[in-house]
Amino acid sequence: MSDAGIRIGTSGYSFADWVGPFYPPGTSRSDFLGYYATQFDTVEVNSTYYRMPHPRVLEQMQRRTPPTFHFIVKLHRTMTHEISRDPALYRDFLSLLDPLKAADKYDGLLAQFPWGFKRTPENRRHLLFLRERLPEEPLFVEFRHDSWLTPELEPGLRAHRLGYCAVDEPRLPGLMPPVTMLTAEDAYVRLHGRNADNWWGRGGGDRYDYDYSKAELEEWVRKIADLAQRARSTYVFFNNCHAGHAARNAKLMQELLRQQQLPA
Repeated sequence: MSDAGIRIGTSGYSFADWVGPFYPPGTSRSDFLGYYATQFDTVEVNSTYYRMPHPRVLEQMQRRTPPTFHFIVKLHRTMTHEISRDPALYRDFLSLLDPLKAADKYDGLLAQFPWGFKRTPENRRHLLFLRERLPEEPLFVEFRHDSWLTPELEPGLRAHRLGYCAVDEPRLPGLMPPVTMLTAEDAYVRLHGRNADNWWGRGGGDRYDYDYSKAELEEWVRKIADLAQRARSTYVFFNNCHAGHAARNAKLMQELLRQQQLPA
């Protein structure tokens, strides 16, 4: 991992509805990442959550990016949502990372847990299992349920070298509030949008269909600056991926941080 100050990016990049709002009209899917890498220096690979790709896929991704580009890879859903402890699953997943590691473009893993993953003894044991199964990996954990927000959370994560992923999401009962903490060498923030009407699927729309205002992003500038003062690197990813909102908001965040003379 490299000392990069603040890295801004998005959660995924391969979205057809970004053509026009972010990618130039006519951009082919095979050219998405190459263009993305001219605008950002990091990406959160979300496709690994849905399926286990062939190692060639990550090899091709790293080849389409410059030497200074870096990846965070999301754990497969069987690890975080189905609580699988199959040793072969973890062994195969780790092997996928080899091309990124060989190119020195790998910065860690994200374990994003669902709202139903509450703070119970069994789930706490699963966190320790992940750390034991992935002992040498930089590992960030994202909780969606606010039962995890106890006085024991910060020292507990720090003791096991687990990075805390701060979140911005709707202010709904049971969801994690926008609390930041630094529990590893690097800091991590994910912005999901504040689409309260559709978050639980009641509105029939996309929960990530949200376009942050400048004022809303300015709420995070101070928090990110504070993390960056203490962290080796600070990662900020936008997950409000509907219709290119994430990319546009990430560009705006870059500008807001530059205005504060912060290294983004």
